[in-house]
Order: sequence, then structure tokens, then C-alpha cells
Amino acid sequence: MYRGFEASEPTADDLKALAQSRRNTAADVIRLTTLAGSGHPGGSLSTLDALLVLYRFGHLRGDAPHAADRDRVVISHGHISPGVYATLAHHGFFDIQEAYAGFRRAGSVFGGHIESVVPGVEWNTGNLGQGLSAGCGYALAARIHGRDHRVFVGMGDGEQQKGQIAEARRFAHKYKLDNLVAFVDVNGLQIGGDTAEIMPTDLDAEWSAAGWRVLHVDGHDHTALYRAFREATRGETGGRPTVLLLETVMGKGIPFIEHQAKYHGSTLSDEQAAEAFRILEVENDLDVLRALRAERSATLPHTVVVDREIHLDTGAAAERSADVHTDCRSAYGEALEDLAARNAGDEAAWPVVGLSCDLEGSVKMNAFHARTPDRFFEVGIQEHNAAVIAGTLSKEGIVPFFSTFGMFGVVETYNQQRLNDQNHAAPKTVVTHCGLDVGEDGPTHQCIDYVALGRNLFGMEVYAPADPNETDHVIRAVATRYAPTIVAMGRSKMPTVTLGDGRPAFGRDYAFTPGQWPTVREGTDAVVFAFGTMVGRAVKASELLAPEGIALRVVNASSLQPFDRECILACARDVGVLLTYEDHNVHTGLGAMVAGVLGDEGVAARLQRLGVSRYGTSGKPDDLFAEQGLAPEHLAEAVRAMVRG
Repeated sequence: MYRGFEASEPTADDLKALAQSRRNTAADVIRLTTLAGSGHPGGSLSTLDALLVLYRFGHLRGDAPHAADRDRVVISHGHISPGVYATLAHHGFFDIQEAYAGFRRAGSVFGGHIESVVPGVEWNTGNLGQGLSAGCGYALAARIHGRDHRVFVGMGDGEQQKGQIAEARRFAHKYKLDNLVAFVDVNGLQIGGDTAEIMPTDLDAEWSAAGWRVLHVDGHDHTALYRAFREATRGETGGRPTVLLLETVMGKGIPFIEHQAKYHGSTLSDEQAAEAFRILEVENDLDVLRALRAERSATLPHTVVVDREIHLDTGAAAERSADVHTDCRSAYGEALEDLAARNAGDEAAWPVVGLSCDLEGSVKMNAFHARTPDRFFEVGIQEHNAAVIAGTLSKEGIVPFFSTFGMFGVVETYNQQRLNDQNHAAPKTVVTHCGLDVGEDGPTHQCIDYVALGRNLFGMEVYAPADPNETDHVIRAVATRYAPTIVAMGRSKMPTVTLGDGRPAFGRDYAFTPGQWPTVREGTDAVVFAFGTMVGRAVKASELLAPEGIALRVVNASSLQPFDRECILACARDVGVLLTYEDHNVHTGLGAMVAGVLGDEGVAARLQRLGVSRYGTSGKPDDLFAEQGLAPEHLAEAVRAMVRG
């Protein structure tokens, strides 16, 4: 039952119960790690007291782990999974026998680092430095929805060396997230030894400088912990988030492993475990539990509870006529503004929010910002933080569009996007300035690997629309698809892609369908698969070839994951002469996809892959394409050689 931190002090009964819980859960930490023969007992024991106080008094219920009004708890130092699992089981989230049977075993939900398939775990962690960004996302979501629950983020002191934590600290202060409470286990040790020697970090100074309230707490004193959590959640915040710096001892409660960095990630022998159980005054039941592990594994299902039915009026895409030259990013901005306008005031609609990293104008989010200033969040040049915030927002009934350049939103944040995917989050990452099309900004900004990186992630969807009209359709479509998504586009203005009769290929009557590749020009002599800005160039090549009697079929492969296997196979069987044409690394993009399908299916066809074969230089996009043999004329010549050769 929810107690809260209303009372000024914990009762004597509370303190007695906490002391007993401490012994029992500490014993569970030893059981779990000793049974598995691996794990992290030291940090679990140093953080354990804070977890027990938080779960005893926080708005957290084992019988309602997904209640909308629950407090959110993110444990950033996910290696303390033994302590987390012991605490959750002790508070009724699941039977501890499940964890005994399955901890660190293949097929079990009880991984070595915490995962959100475990009831009570909000966010997969393990890669350090991610949790505070996730906490910012949860706290911001509560603000957007007008809810009054709290968000707690536990961290280790070693991970304070990570730069992403500084990004998240600044964001939380800027947006006055006083519903966010961090607590840091300052045990002074990390896997390599003394934290102060490995990388000195003045935690008080850094958190204070970032504008946070800083409270120093004895991390093993239950009364002091209660008072600190109470002050953080009920005291006068002045609009500032709060951090508790917990003075703790690695391995607390087992004297012979205390203050030893070795036990960050080393387990106890059976003899040591027996001594630990004697100290804790609990039964040594390792033999019984080993028999349990031999008989069965954990049976908890791998279930993630997420509302995947996005409620949003997406409206209809605009049609830009054949004579219009504009850029895809402008079409994106117009579609985003329209989504905001048509869903304003609809309480059933999921809030649409925008996040950018000092590139609002370049990614064309200005109009969205002007229309819904309370739904636009400038994150600063802090892409790692922004990517995780977008991910957590998406799990809270919000549709986040995170926009920046391709190099920053996909390449630089690859780890964060990977964690979003593992967390079953669904942010919409819309990146501009991709490929050689970025032009004069040069190779550091020419993102030529987003297809490969996006397709590395098992749940990620990747789209690269052919022109502004298709961009409009794609943005509206992905807004209601619950999946992590990359929508990539170039920088330049381009002509509207047309069908053979001159009509816009992606006009009002076009129905964008993920996983399907429409044909924009018919042909029976050869087929070129292209996406993004290269579709228009492929159309130009087909027009160059037509007077010569060569009919080049142009297929728009804008849906890169999912993609159209059947289209590839049909073209291979019907035509047999195939080319891929992409503003992307030629080895890892569309060409590799097509080659893979042909190889998988054992279908014989001639295939030539045209794409970026080296880092580009700085210059006009057309010149850069020509420099790498990717002008329409080069494509036409390649087709001639294949057809006539």
C-alpha cells in the first residue's frame, strides 16, 4: 500500500521492518550472484538501503506495476540488478524464486543488467550514463500530461564521469524538472579501483553548478534516507531538481568484502557465501536453490506493457505540383505543423512534441515551435541526451519527433538509438542533411551510413522519401506507427518526382505503405532501385535513355526497413538486369540489401551497385555526385553497358 513521505519521520515499526528487509534482500543479492557464478554484489549492497526506503514509501506497488500514476524509477547503473531484483521481489512485483531460477540464464528475463521485461523495471540500462536522460524524459512526460508522480534515478559514482549525465543535468535545470530526484551511490570504488584516482570528480560542485539542489546523505541510515527523500519530494524546490549524494560502502553488510573494488563484479565462493549468511543470520539454502535452477528456469514471460495504439488525426498530405522545386525538410516541417494544428485541443490525441539540438531552423521545426511553444524543446548541442529523452517520451503516450542532421541523430547517437530499440521505445528521428547532398559542409557532415546503422537495429524502421510530396506522406504515416523510426532526407531543393504522364508520383492519391516499393517509371530492359534524392536523378537517367530505345524501370525503394523482398525478386525474374543507385555507402546500403535477397533466394540476375565509394569532398551536390560517378549520366551509361553488353 502506498505510504508516501508525508510523515515527518519513519515510525519505529518502519525502521524495524527496513532492518529486516535489509538482511533478507542482502542475502538475496548473495544468493543470486553465487548461484549464477557472476554478477555485481558490491554495488548492489551499497545501493540497497536507498532502494528499500524508496520502494517502501514511494508510489510503487507490486500488484500494479504499470499504474499510470506510479512513480517512475530508473536505475542507471543497471549492473546492480541483483539488488534491484531482490528489492522488487521483496515488494511483491514477482516471486523471488523466479529470479533464483533464472538470474543470468539464457532465455530468462532476469538479465545481468536490468531489463524492462521484468515487472517494476522501467528502462533497460547497463551502458552507463543513460539513466538520467531517461529520467528527464519521464519527468518531462509527467509535466506534459499534467501528472504529479515523481521520477527517481539511481546512479553509481563511477558513471558520473560520463558526459551524457552533464547533458541531462543541464536539461533538467533548464526545464525546471523539480519532479525529478536523482540519487548517487558514492561508494568511492569502481571496477578499476578508487574512483578518485581513476578520474577525480567533484560531485557536489558539478551538480550544484548545474543548478540542482544537492543533499548529502548517509546512504545506509534509513532515517536519514527517509528524510532526504521527503525533502526532495515535499520540500521547497524552487523549481530545481534534487540529487542525493549517498555516502556508502561497497559491499555493505558483509565485512570481509567491504571497501574492496574486486567485489564490484566478483562473486563470493560457497564458503564466503556461507559466512555471509551467518553474518546476516539467514539460512544457507544454496544447495536447495541449485536444485531449483537445475529443475527449471524462470517462467516469467518476456512481456513489455506499452500502449501501441497511437491516437492521432494525421490528416491528408498536401500535393506539390510538378513544377515545384523545394526540399524534403520543408515538407517535413509543414506536415509536423499540420499534425500539431489538427490535434490541438483533442484530449484523446497523443501529444506531438518536437526536440531539436540547436538546429531548429535547419530542420524546419520553426512553424511547429511557433504554433505549439509548450511542445517544443530545445535540447542544445546534446544529441545523446535528446535521443534518450525522445525514447522515454514515446513510452509515455507521446509522439516525439527528434530532428537534427543525420550525422548527429543517427551516427553520433547510435548507442542511444540501440537502447531505445531494446527498450521498445518509438521515437521518430527525422534527420536532414544526409549523404553527399549536404554539399559544401564536407565529409564530416555527409551522413552516408544511416541505412546500415538503422537496419542493424532489429526493431528500427528506416525511410528515405523520394521528394517533398512523399516526405509529407511518410511523416503522417510514421506518426501513428509504434516503432523506433529514422526518416532521412538530404539538404537540397529538388524537382517533384513525376510519373510518365507528368503527374506527381506521390500526390494526393498516393498511399504510402511501409515495406512496399512503388514503380515511378515503367521499363522492361533494366530496373534501377533508388531512394531519397537519387529517385529524381534515376528518373532523369530514364529520360536520357528513352530516345535510345532503352526502357529503364525506376523503383522507389524509400522504405528501407521494412523493405520489399517480393519487388526485388519479381524484377529479377521479369527483367534480370538490376542496378542500385544510392547516396549512401555502396557496400552497406541498398545494394547490399538487394544482393542479399538474390543470394538468399538463389535467384540469378545481373546486378550493379552504384553508390558512395569514398568520403566526399566539399562542393555543390551535383559536383560531388559527378565526382563519384553518380550523376544521372553515369547511371545511364551503366545501364547502356549492362543492356548492350
